[in-house]
Amino acid sequence: MQPAKEAAVHIARLNRTLRPGAKAPIRIVHLGLGAFHRSHQAWYTHRAGDAEDWGIAAFTGRRPDAALALAEQDGLFTLVERADGGDSFEVVGSIVEAVDGADVQRLAELVGAPRTAVVTLTVTEAAYRLGSDGQLDRGAPDVVADLALLASGRGNPTTPLGRLVFALAARRASGAGPLAVVCCDNLSSNGTVAHHATAGIAGAWDPSLAAWIEDNVSFVSTSVDRITPRTTDADLAAVEASCGYRDTSPVVAEPFANWVLSGDFPAGRPRWEDAGAVFVADIEPYENRKLWLLNGAHSLLAYAGQLRGHATVAEALADPLCRKAVERFWDEAESNLRGPEENPADLQIPAYREALLARFGNARIAHHLAQIAMDGSTKLRMRAVPVLHAERAAGRSGAAAALLIAAWMDYSAAAAAFQDPLADQVAAANGLSGAERIRALLAVVDPALAGDAAVVRLIEDLCGRFGAPAVSP
Repeated sequence: MQPAKEAAVHIARLNRTLRPGAKAPIRIVHLGLGAFHRSHQAWYTHRAGDAEDWGIAAFTGRRPDAALALAEQDGLFTLVERADGGDSFEVVGSIVEAVDGADVQRLAELVGAPRTAVVTLTVTEAAYRLGSDGQLDRGAPDVVADLALLASGRGNPTTPLGRLVFALAARRASGAGPLAVVCCDNLSSNGTVAHHATAGIAGAWDPSLAAWIEDNVSFVSTSVDRITPRTTDADLAAVEASCGYRDTSPVVAEPFANWVLSGDFPAGRPRWEDAGAVFVADIEPYENRKLWLLNGAHSLLAYAGQLRGHATVAEALADPLCRKAVERFWDEAESNLRGPEENPADLQIPAYREALLARFGNARIAHHLAQIAMDGSTKLRMRAVPVLHAERAAGRSGAAAALLIAAWMDYSAAAAAFQDPLADQVAAANGLSGAERIRALLAVVDPALAGDAAVVRLIEDLCGRFGAPAVSP
């Protein structure tokens, strides 16, 4: 028997009680089937008190592999919670259909169905094709290509947002009514970003569709948090040894999970709060806490750590030079964080920082720096640039945030394989020298900073702090 089919048989035999009756009806459509979605939104839905009413159809992004493997297991997979003290195992059953993202007709059919109430997104920050001004870059080659496909009516769009717009057009045509789009990517005001990107593509294709989206689709902002490293062959073996069955698609995550949401659900939603999700009126304080403290530190460790020869977050954090840089960046970020108006102390920053140190130091979670380092030009706009601007506005240097940007610049020149949506522009900038190079690289991330001579000098002085040896991809 093929390994995937063997896994499906074993899991089905051992988990008949998970779905004692029919599968839950598909009421959630997800774009971006990957490890994080399965450890986070799928897990929250599985644990919702009304999970039997909320099945997920999850679509892959660039490749069909994850959908093919998961479909062999009837959507079931094992979540491994990996703590310092050991592993725990849970079979998650909320994904009832796993689909190749290229099957745009199935996507349109499901989004157009009256019972579908929610579309969730984990398509990475870069997929929104934001320009440095925070708006949709309509000149991006894949956006241009998708608009041509949509206009011709002869082909299927290839980007996540193009596919979403195509599917929303099907919902309008079916008369299925309003629904919510829930962005679960690490972007500030991510619901607004998803709104602008979706409306931008829709408006360029069909202004009447953009108007319908404005009236019928709510865009929910969220802050998502759960460290989820890539699954390894050793993880597959651990599941088989501990559970007695072979799962070809397990996912490993830390025990900690957090989900904060803000927005309307006009067609309903699962009771995610039963699993610990929090619904708030103002999400910005929670977004900034997570983007600056967790994600900002991750990016700093990714670039500085690899320049120092480290491979994982835990290894980099154990390096005194990297640890000191993180603490200083946190100090700057904390001085600019503001709690929600109704409860300013709700962010609990000191406790959050202590918890992050414990989470980052979990050596059993092999969170690889090369994975975090991808798409830095997009990520830094949310993780470092706001802190640096806030520090400068307060009359301070912003040296710790500037050091994060400097580390990215050093890494961009040293990495053997540099993955970024603006890699060509970064490479061209790295062909320059001195202040011209710094200015050109800054322009990729934030033109306003590139125009500040003092910031250019500061970052130029900070480059090389972590060394610049060749680093592996």
